[in-house]
Amino acid sequence: MDTLILSRLQFAANISFHILFPTITIALCWFLLFFRVRFMQTKDPAWDEAHYFWTKVFALTFALGVVSGIVMSFQFGTNWPGFMQKTGNISGPLLGYEVLTAFFLEATFLGIMLFGRGRVSERVHVMATALVTFGTTMSAFWILSLNSWMQTPAGYEIAFGKFYAKDWLAVVFNPSFPYRFAHVLIASTLTASFLIAGLSAWQLLKNSATAGTHKAMRTALIAAAIAMPLQFLVGDAHGLNTLHHQPAKIAAIEGIWHTEKGAPLTLFGWPDEKQGKTLYAVQIPKLASLILAHDIDAELKGLNEFEGKHPPVAPVFWAFRVMVGVGSLMLAVAWFSMLMLWRSRGTQHAGQSVVSLPKPLLIVLSCMTFAGWVATLAGWYVTEIGRQPFIVYGLVRTSEVVAQTAPPLVAFTLAAYVIVYGLLLVTYAGVLKYMAENPHKHAHHNTGIGSETPHAVVGVSTPVVVN
Repeated sequence: MDTLILSRLQFAANISFHILFPTITIALCWFLLFFRVRFMQTKDPAWDEAHYFWTKVFALTFALGVVSGIVMSFQFGTNWPGFMQKTGNISGPLLGYEVLTAFFLEATFLGIMLFGRGRVSERVHVMATALVTFGTTMSAFWILSLNSWMQTPAGYEIAFGKFYAKDWLAVVFNPSFPYRFAHVLIASTLTASFLIAGLSAWQLLKNSATAGTHKAMRTALIAAAIAMPLQFLVGDAHGLNTLHHQPAKIAAIEGIWHTEKGAPLTLFGWPDEKQGKTLYAVQIPKLASLILAHDIDAELKGLNEFEGKHPPVAPVFWAFRVMVGVGSLMLAVAWFSMLMLWRSRGTQHAGQSVVSLPKPLLIVLSCMTFAGWVATLAGWYVTEIGRQPFIVYGLVRTSEVVAQTAPPLVAFTLAAYVIVYGLLLVTYAGVLKYMAENPHKHAHHNTGIGSETPHAVVGVSTPVVVN
């Protein structure tokens, strides 16, 4: 493999590892804020337990996200110097705005959020949590603004081979940004929801559940049940936008090889670029035109119209189906879980409302703890691979900005990254498992300022939890 392919693989490895953690923390912060506010409203120690446990998970996840993000940013200089040379006047300020509006907030108030409980007033602690929450969302705002600009560039002018901002509002709020921003925020909500529900289900199965486990799990399942259909609606709007601005990507996603009216929807198949067709295709007539253009007889451009300017078909085709398939499974599990919750409403133990779900469903939820990761990565691959062969869509090819580093050097660092990231992922999952099975290890025994009431343990080893 040449330097270009190896550099792309290396950046893909870095960003694939990095994106796993922000996609949790962006929404997990909002859950923590909700838990804290509910505790202030009700003074129920179960909400405090939920907040404290998931704050520890947030701290671990946030740390890995920050470290991997720093490593990833170095790649712009080591592997893609041409990108910053050409687009630095736009990409530089956008990354700078993230630091000014997001990272400073997180860095300033994260310590109060993590360690201020019992040391500052409840209002100050809630304010710190709210500001960190706002900071994580603003971080996503600026990063997605830059990424969306690379997909649908706007508000720029080119002089002497370099991009300059002509209209910053057009740059920031480029045509695809609103759809991508909403899509990622909802994806983060679903990822965090299934992480909370999955770990909580594991605690119920292992009889290590606390009162906070039940509160957190119920909240997460409700959030997932609401967010999943919204994600499909936003995804549909995003698809219409992509069809307008990046028709080659849509053609690759759907395996549309030749321009045609009333294009069929290919459910499954094996894209073969050499033959220019999808082998063993299972299709539904005219459904692609109906879904993509909301017109059963609409004309969709095929890959034949983008010779040399369309992405590799198979990775985009399959990644999209993985994303939709996992998303559909998440929808089914979330709604079925809500049905079970509704049927078991009113179930209590020791005066506390508890989650009562069938054991098979708890096993399914625990197996889907990281389902959001799978869907997010698949969606990210559709977005990024689907932009190829351009790094700034239609304007700058990826091959134009790669560093001229010897392939063996890139291969060596790629292997090192993969090994380290693999070990970190295994360690992360292991630590979460340990924390879930030992929720009272190093537990904080204050429910608030001036309170010495130990946290109540409700629902541990109760037959009503797993039936």
